[in-house]
Formats: sequence, structure tokens, C-alpha cells
Amino acid sequence: MVATVATWVACTKPENPEVNPPVTDTVTQDSVPPEEPADNIYQFKVMDGNGDSVSLSAYRGKVLLVVNTATQCGYTPQYTDLERIYERYHDIGFEILDFPCNQFGNQAPGSFDDIHEFCTSRYNITFPQFAKIDVNGANASPLYVWLKSKKPGNIRWNFTKFLIDRNGEVINRFEPEKAMSAVETAVSNAL
Repeated sequence: MVATVATWVACTKPENPEVNPPVTDTVTQDSVPPEEPADNIYQFKVMDGNGDSVSLSAYRGKVLLVVNTATQCGYTPQYTDLERIYERYHDIGFEILDFPCNQFGNQAPGSFDDIHEFCTSRYNITFPQFAKIDVNGANASPLYVWLKSKKPGNIRWNFTKFLIDRNGEVINRFEPEKAMSAVETAVSNAL
């Protein structure tokens, strides 16, 4: 019980993250081809858990929720709501793109396989999960640099969510503490 409370407090109330830069162990890095401008999310390529490049143009015409996640965070139970929302709206053009991130309190340790096994066995997630990335700092993925340019501000913690419309444009940003019911309403409205 004490460990759970300590993890929750560490996750929801980080000490000044700007003073103590996060420790990272990024597995792979996504990219945007230099010859293509990043006008929308479809210009980006990211790495899947096998290290293969995936063009986000594969999601053209869908409403997307892009989220940085962790397996040992006080917000980790949001996986339950994310999967419920995914199941409810997937058949009408909705996708969740999950990017594990270990930048905040080392709360996404292990390999992609470790993380994926945890998420599928404990939370039964069925939405796409990609390779671990950084979302802030010098090694931030180009996708997240672009997302933050559209809805400014560094990512404060895991489970920050960006809502992307069917044209590939960012239409909303939700901080981790935002009620999942509000996220679901925004998803429904975007569809």
C-alpha cells in the first residue's frame, strides 16, 4: 500500500522536472522525412515494437488519440478507460496510438515486449502500441515536437493526450488529470 501511494504521489506531483532532467532509455526514435514538411500527422513515421518504420499516413481519415504512457504510474489505470473508448469508437474510425515513455520517474521500465505484455495481460489493450520514445528534451521524437508546437507546452507527465481530427490536425490536448469522460466526449464529437 505504501509503495502504491508513493508511486501515485510521484506520478501526479513531480518535483520540479525542469531542474532535474529526466533519465531516459529510449529504445528507438521516430522521424519525419526532411524533404516533407510536417503539415499534419501523416507526414511522420514512427517505430513499432519490432523496430519497423510505420507511416502515420496509414491512419489517414481517422480520428486519433496520441498518448504517452507508462506501466508504473498513478495514471496507468487510465488504460482501462482508453481500451473502453477504443472498443466503443474503433469501428467508426477511431484509433489510439500508444507511445510508452520512461522520461517521468522511470515509470516505463523494460523492453517493448515487457511493456506490451503488461498492457495486454493486465488491461487487455487492443490498440496499437509503438516503441518507447522521449517526448521532451534533445531526444524528443519529431512527432512530439510537432504535437507540442500545435498545442504548446512541454509534456508534464505520462498520459498526456492529443486529439487529432480526420484531416490529421491537432484539435485538443488533455493533461493526465483531465477526466476520461471529457476525453471521450471530445472523441465522440470529433467523429
